[in-house]
Order: sequence, then structure tokens, then C-alpha cells
Amino acid sequence: MTHAPAPRRRLGSLVVDPTPLRLDRDFRLLWTGQAITTVGRMVTSVVLPYQVYVLTGDLLMLGALSLVQLVPILAFALGGGAIADAVDRRRLLLVTQLGLAASSVALVLLATLPAPPILGIFAAAFVQAGFGAVDQPARASALPRLVPAERLPAAIALNQIVFNGAAVIGPAFGGILLSLTSVAACYLVDVITFGAAITAVLMIQPIPPHPSAVRPSLRAVADGLRFARRRRPVLATFIVDINAMVFGSPRSLFAPLALDVFHVGAAGVGLMSAAAGLGAFVASVLSGWTAHVRRPGLAVLVAVGFWSIGIVGFGLATFSFPLALLCLAVAAGADVFSAVLRSSIVQLLTPDALRGRVSSIHTLVVTGGPRIGDAEASAAAALLGTQLSVVTGGLLSLVGVVLLRFAMPEFARLDMAEATTAAAHEEADDAARDARAAAAATEALAELEEVE
Repeated sequence: MTHAPAPRRRLGSLVVDPTPLRLDRDFRLLWTGQAITTVGRMVTSVVLPYQVYVLTGDLLMLGALSLVQLVPILAFALGGGAIADAVDRRRLLLVTQLGLAASSVALVLLATLPAPPILGIFAAAFVQAGFGAVDQPARASALPRLVPAERLPAAIALNQIVFNGAAVIGPAFGGILLSLTSVAACYLVDVITFGAAITAVLMIQPIPPHPSAVRPSLRAVADGLRFARRRRPVLATFIVDINAMVFGSPRSLFAPLALDVFHVGAAGVGLMSAAAGLGAFVASVLSGWTAHVRRPGLAVLVAVGFWSIGIVGFGLATFSFPLALLCLAVAAGADVFSAVLRSSIVQLLTPDALRGRVSSIHTLVVTGGPRIGDAEASAAAALLGTQLSVVTGGLLSLVGVVLLRFAMPEFARLDMAEATTAAAHEEADDAARDARAAAAATEALAELEEVE
């Protein structure tokens, strides 16, 4: 009888900890608003490439759409991180949510035209990606201000549940709605759900910048880049994700695979995204163990290895749609474990004064990487065929993991407890140095006034 509680303890360490939702009011508000609006954004993420492919019938146009979305990410993500470090992050989130809602309204209006112009659709997608590039670092850098450090990994995992739960509901709902109604109706759902996100942002407390924050500038952006280059575990998280997404992501090929290979129609596009979302959602719920991993770098490499194998399986399973969906679910689940671990490494090893800028690099990687991957997959599919594009992409991702293991061995050896302690000491030393410099400047100014 003395051993009866053990299974519960093991289960508790496996399932994500919901404590931040209970104890941290502002996190709970943002989490709820994000849960609702992300469903609408996931509907759009399925419908937009479908609309482009149906209008053009051209695989290369799917790659062009990805590049159009990549350009504003490259242009605005790093600057958005510098802004997030220098202003009230609550106000910045309000601006980005209003901008995202406006771009979805534009997509609705374009879709109601008899012949929707591709350039107009691309322009709306460009604006939407630009606001998203600023929104994500602002939201990510705000998170450590909404919950204490000991609950940060749980909060990151809960955000993954929001994203991946929406990735199940949104694409499935979008695929069904698309088959029953119209593209415009799908975009309208996205517009309506932004009401929840905007309301949540209005209800939380202000999130003012750190006392040592600097004005947005190229120098400020460069400071964030230098920090990421100097802090090798943080740099490694970016490299491993770029490798996985650029080579392994098959997302841009969902529409041609559903229509031309599996012959499952528009609903099949939604089912592919929903299968990936379901695998990711289950992994999010069961990601509680990631908070207790001593060597998260090694765990990231293993997770990305499983992602790569799952993508290869998806590419080889074109003879069976259910098996292909299962492979997608497995791959997406592994990617979530990697994402939670990588986000924890970045947030815990980055000082608050730099979090916006470093989070912007993270945003650049996690949003820009898949866009490059979409373009790469579309171009490879045009040359090699869709199936071979998926298989070779997964294999290249797996090779990249092996190369990174040997090129940056310190990432696999990363001890999180030791690394966070060292980072805390470094931040304290920097704060003390800034205080001494400020005191010396004040003293020098006082002496100058006495002389005068």
C-alpha cells in the first residue's frame, strides 16, 4: 500500500501542469483569448494555400505564397523584437491583434469577388505575416513577466496546447466548412475570433519595458544577435529547428497531395492538417516531463530525429491515407516536444532586457523556417514529384540532426540546472555593473555641478 501513490506521481510528471492557469490571472486571460483566435487563424492557414492552388493550379504559386509571407517575417521580426523590449508589450499586442484582424477582413473582401486577384491575396498575406512577425516576439517575451520562473516551462507547454489544440479543431473545421460553404465564409470565421484576443489584451495589466531597456535601433537588434551567437545552447535551438523545417516540412504540399495523390478532396486537406494538429495536441498534453529533463539539448535532438523519421514515413505511405495521417501525427508530436524544450532553453537562458530581441530571432526561425521549407518543398515537388519531395526532405532533416550532434557537442551535454544558475549569476553581475556605472555617472555629474 505504501507504493500506491507512485503511478499518480508518474502521471503528474507526464501531464502538463495547469497551475499557471489557476494562479496567474493575466496569463489565463491571454491564454483564453489566444485559444479562441488561434482556431480562426488555423482555418485561414488551411484555406489560403488551397484558394491559391485552386485559382492557379500551379505548385510554384504555393512556393511563391510562402516567399511572400517570408519577406515580412525577415523584414519585421528582428525589429519587432527590439520594439517589444522598449515599449509596453500590452500595447504592442493590441496593435498587432488589430492589424491581424484587418488583414483577415481584406481576405474576406477579396474572396467575395467573382475573380479574386492573386496579387491582392498575396498582399493581404504579406500584411498578415508582417503583423504576426511582431506579435510573436511581443507575446513570447511577455510570458516570463506573467508567470514566475518556476512555472514558465508549464506556461510554455500550456501555450503549446492552445496552438496544437487549435491545429486540430481549426483545420478540421476549416476543411468541412470549405466543402460546405465558401472561402469567404472561412476567412470570416477568422475575423470573428479576433474579438476574443483583443478583449483579453485590453483586460490584462500593462507590461512596461525593463528599466535598462534601450530604444529600438540597429544597434539594439545587433545586441540581440550577438547574445544569441555567444550563448551557444540558444544558437543551437535555432539551428536545429531551421534544419527540421526547411528540409522536413511538407505543409505546402497538402493540397496537391490531397487532390492529386490521395484523391480525398478539400476535406482531405483539412484532415492532413488536423492529423498533424492531433498528434501535436496529444504531445502537448503529455509534455509535463519536459520540465524535468536535465539534458534538454539531447532531448531536442532525439525529438527532431523522430520528426524526420515520421516525415519520411508520411512520404512513403501514399498508398494508404490513414497510415499517412498516422505518420503525420507522430512527426508533429515529436516536433512539439522539441518546441517546448527549445522555448524553455531560450526563455530561461535569456535576460529580460534582451527577451524581446532574442524571442524575435526565435520567431524568425519558427515562422520563417517553415516558409522557406514550403518554398523548397514546392520547388522540389515541381522537379521530382510530390512524394519524392517529402521523402528526401525528411532524410535531409535526419542527416542535419546527426551533423549538428557532432558540430555542436555541447548542446547534447547541456545541463539545464547548471546553465540557468550560470545565466542568473551573469544577469546579476550585469545589473550590478550597470548600477555602478550609473552611480559613477551621477557622482561625476554632481562634481561637475560643484565646480561650476
